[in-house]
Amino acid sequence: MASIPYDIRSVLKRSLLNNNGTNLIIGLLVIAVVLFLIIPLPSFIVDFMLALNLTFAILIILLSLYVKEPVQFSIFPTLLLLTTVFGLALNVTTTRLILSEGPKFDGKMIRAFSQFVVGSGTGLEGLVVGFVVFIIIIAVQVMVITKGATRVSEVAARFALDSMQMKQMSIESEFNNGAITEEEMTYKKMMLQRTMDFYGAMDGATKFISGSVKAGILTTIINIVGGLIIGVAIRGENFNSALLNYTTLTIGDGLVSQLPALLISVATGLLVTRSVGKESFGDEAKEQFSRDSQIYWIAGTVLLVLALLPGFPTFVLLLLAGLIFMLAFVLSRREYVQMKIHENEEAKVELERKNPEIAPVVPLDTLSLELGYGLIPLVDKEQGAELLERITRIRREAALDLGLVAAPIRIVDNMRLDPGEYCLKIKGVEVGGGHLRLDQYMAINAGGDREAIFGDPTTDPTFGLPALWITDEERDRAERLGYTVVDSPSIVATHLTEIIKNHAHELLGRQDVKRMLDELRKDFAAVVDEVNKHFTVGEIQKVLQALLYEQVSIRNIVSILETLGDYGSITKETSLLVEKCRQTLGRQITLQYLDDDKILRVLTIEPELEQAIIDSRQETSMGPMAALHVDLHRQWLNALLSAINIVQGEGFYPIVLCSESARPLVKNSCTREAPNLAVLSILEVASDVQLEKLGEIRLS
Repeated sequence: MASIPYDIRSVLKRSLLNNNGTNLIIGLLVIAVVLFLIIPLPSFIVDFMLALNLTFAILIILLSLYVKEPVQFSIFPTLLLLTTVFGLALNVTTTRLILSEGPKFDGKMIRAFSQFVVGSGTGLEGLVVGFVVFIIIIAVQVMVITKGATRVSEVAARFALDSMQMKQMSIESEFNNGAITEEEMTYKKMMLQRTMDFYGAMDGATKFISGSVKAGILTTIINIVGGLIIGVAIRGENFNSALLNYTTLTIGDGLVSQLPALLISVATGLLVTRSVGKESFGDEAKEQFSRDSQIYWIAGTVLLVLALLPGFPTFVLLLLAGLIFMLAFVLSRREYVQMKIHENEEAKVELERKNPEIAPVVPLDTLSLELGYGLIPLVDKEQGAELLERITRIRREAALDLGLVAAPIRIVDNMRLDPGEYCLKIKGVEVGGGHLRLDQYMAINAGGDREAIFGDPTTDPTFGLPALWITDEERDRAERLGYTVVDSPSIVATHLTEIIKNHAHELLGRQDVKRMLDELRKDFAAVVDEVNKHFTVGEIQKVLQALLYEQVSIRNIVSILETLGDYGSITKETSLLVEKCRQTLGRQITLQYLDDDKILRVLTIEPELEQAIIDSRQETSMGPMAALHVDLHRQWLNALLSAINIVQGEGFYPIVLCSESARPLVKNSCTREAPNLAVLSILEVASDVQLEKLGEIRLS
């Protein structure tokens, strides 16, 4: 025999091992099933196939029980056709063996089923018993399961197809409203189409079962009649012996083939009667049968009464009644626990309603203040606390100064904090905190040499300045010596004010921007409509956040939106739009840095150094950055910090003035080292503002 060429073996090996191997195996099995109809097989292979058919039916019914949605078993209609053909092929094969071998037939599966049923009686009595059992199985399958499943499939397919257009419109509406993404819409439409296809296929697939049952009945009649003709007329067997032998084998053959068919019929009924759920059939049954303990108390009582009546099986009924009462008791205990939990939750909600300032914190509150239990008096109105009123004023001042209406500040008690500790969080992340002493005052030395006072050393949590905790007796003396003396509510209020100012860009969300636009539309509809043509809410949010990041008030939002409308058709680059908005707000920005003489005192940058910064511009996800060489960057920062120290030593606020192109690069390059440095462009300074140059930043 010639050997298979190496390249053919390689192709076969790759076909079996790659993703197409499964398809190849399934294709060969389907062809083999069809060939079983005409190819005779030995008894031991038939036994294996009959056992495989029964195993496959068990797997199918278990899969039908455990799927959460019928469409998860979408291959079931095709599988139903293959199992039907497989069962019919086995019927033909077993019929051939029974008729050809007669009494010598040694198929163990068929012999076992026939002896199990027919063996319960002797002779003709056993035949009658087996035949009756076989007829009952056929009747149940045809008249009950198959007929019901067929009707449910027809109705489900009709309703599914009728509602398909409405469901598609609902999915598109969710997408248009922004409730789902485009990928989710595509997935939902695909699942809807698969559901329609599944129910449509099931409507026809149930006909395979009824056809299989009819073929089984016909095969049974042929087996008995054909066996009698061959046994009596051809082989010369005794009529009674032939009748007993062929009828017994036929009943065994019918049972071993109809039992898998019955299991698959039940699986069909399970699939078409299941509604879409989040759990498997077993989980849903457990949940729905354990909802109410009252029904089990009633059922147990009925069984107990029946057990006391004469003629009924007392022991059996008492046993069942005891089990039902035990189940009722367990469910009652569970319902009692759930009721208590529900009552506690209702009481908790009622307490939160009465004390909204002590409501439990939601993990992602925009802004929250957590207090140790020792600081609860700060927010207790009955003890004359003023912190709540101060917080209201802080939010109002933030709206006036920054143009940002800060989200309501949720105040909660946190048992994990120390009694005198407080914590400020933005979206669940801590951004500040400190320790307070309600019975003492904090004396802060803002700078300079002062006479020492008695107190416990500490640090101001807002600005990090050295401070002392002093008693009420030391307060007057500390104030006379020039110390800044504040009480605990003032410390929290000041800290909260600085947090809102320094993190304003984090507090501005898209929903806040949407509310601003909706409110402005009432009086400035043309401005809002023009901006909405060019920008999304998210793009507007980025511009406003960039302004707030550098402490620029967005209260004049109408001018900001008009500027965005002017440049919307030219660019969408956030950094450029921010610069144009700053130039529009130039007078507002400049005024906050003028000294008492209405003079803007600034530092400038050496032209060569400024040009090097501009030339190193790199676009990043965080905006334009100055990508200077490491050594040059270090020299630039040293020169900048040195100039800042000199200006501050002279009593001036450090302000750097540069060109429009360099301004964002200069600001971003020193954010970590000098976060409070003001960087202005020449175009932001109004023409009537008097400038005074304090110095020039140059490399040494």
